[in-house]
Amino acid sequence: MSLTVADLAGPGMTEFQEQLRLQHEKTMHEELEKLLQSSTGPEAQISKKDFEGFRSIFHRFLQRKGPSVEWSKIQRPPEDLILSYEKIKAQGRPEGITSSLNKLVVLKLNGGLGTSMGCKGPKSLISVSNDNTFLDLTVQQIEHLNKTFNADVPLVLMNSFNTDEDTKKILQKYTHHRVKIHTFNQSRYPRINKESLLPIASDLGMKGANADAWYPPGHGDIYASFHNSGLLDTLLAQGKEYVFVSNIDNLGATVDLSILHHLMSQPASRRCEFIMEVTNKTRSDVKGGTLIQYEDHLRLLEIAQVPKDHVDEFKSVTKFKIFNTNNLWISLPAIKRLQQENTLDLEIIVNPKSLDGGLNVIQLETAVGAAIKCFDNALGVNVPRSRFLPVKTSSDLLLVMSNLYSLEAGSLTMSKRREFPSTPHVKLGSSFTKPWRLTGRLTSPYTSPGTQVQDFLKRFENIPDMLELDHLTVSGDVTFGKNVSLKGTVIIIANHGDRIDIPAGAVLENKIVSGNLRILDH
Repeated sequence: MSLTVADLAGPGMTEFQEQLRLQHEKTMHEELEKLLQSSTGPEAQISKKDFEGFRSIFHRFLQRKGPSVEWSKIQRPPEDLILSYEKIKAQGRPEGITSSLNKLVVLKLNGGLGTSMGCKGPKSLISVSNDNTFLDLTVQQIEHLNKTFNADVPLVLMNSFNTDEDTKKILQKYTHHRVKIHTFNQSRYPRINKESLLPIASDLGMKGANADAWYPPGHGDIYASFHNSGLLDTLLAQGKEYVFVSNIDNLGATVDLSILHHLMSQPASRRCEFIMEVTNKTRSDVKGGTLIQYEDHLRLLEIAQVPKDHVDEFKSVTKFKIFNTNNLWISLPAIKRLQQENTLDLEIIVNPKSLDGGLNVIQLETAVGAAIKCFDNALGVNVPRSRFLPVKTSSDLLLVMSNLYSLEAGSLTMSKRREFPSTPHVKLGSSFTKPWRLTGRLTSPYTSPGTQVQDFLKRFENIPDMLELDHLTVSGDVTFGKNVSLKGTVIIIANHGDRIDIPAGAVLENKIVSGNLRILDH
């Protein structure tokens, strides 16, 4: 008899369930050993280390006894634990910036693919601004810091098995830049059958029948993988003290000298080991994780942890006013201490997936921000929205490619010509996100040859003027000519079978365009 997810959902375990759990843990151990014995190469040694982490998270998964938080115990964080960015910045630019920068490491989470934007390969290699990729912009930002302040801030990339090979190939182009670049790989865990809770992999290979058998276990894996790679010890030996962690697709996540100074200026006895940048929640952020006070500690509360009866309350922008940007400043010595003590306790995220063949599997993951409760003197800093500029979809990409943003030294900032600071709401339909092979108007945003790119690029002769845009919705087969200007609220809807060509030089201000409009060559 096998133990399923449903068997583990109750508030406690009966003796029978406990016996099933022990049996299942034994069976999992045997299956993992079989996988390790299927290869004698270097991958077997790497997988052996990965499987140690997987066994730990699987053991904790089997021990689960209901929700990880009691809703009645949740409190708003005290004001002195969520600092105002304006107050930190008001302290002025500190002296000794070079010394502080020399103790900093920048780490970008680089494990994701560009599939949500219609691309194959690492998302970091998609071109987003003036033919610069996410990775190009990151390197430019850090090189600018190092040159301006004569500092030595290294860049670390946490890759996954999905992104490592392509990323390492492209790193050669930065050989002569003033940035030292290091990489390490996050773990590779086996996907498990939702019913049997056993691995679906037949061996350690990643091709053929095993192509969908593995997954990177979320960015919470950073602590163990960083430590196990040996790179953490290397950086500590070089005198590094803090790491600034962020998603590589968040173009607002640049090194902030005011936050860095605040960290470095604390007395040793009260040194803050963890800062999470949060920002004010809007209607589009209702699912984002928030900071709470729970049992005398700051804690990250994700929507997956919220009981169903309280989901609407969690989404409220009045009760939970801030959300996690995933821009994190973390003490390197503290990471080493917690890893050695084995005291990092991250909530498990059970991520269900349905594979192409219809097989239902689950992935056991963790989030990097969930560790905030384990660090001493942890704080939140409420930062401006400009520090949260994620590019997750083609709609986001259209925004950052437009004249709404100016690029300087690798950093994107809202154009001074825009009269109000809010970002327009853009919603592009499925016609703009289907993959296609590049034959059209704009250059590919992806650097790898033969790669599929977003269909929306061929739909623009050039990116429209969006400086005065508030809202844009586009649905159906729509194309844009050169030098189109969009202002106010613009809605363009081409019905199924119809096509709309917005002519060159058109100015659409507070307009709804529908039906069929074709501009034919003659």
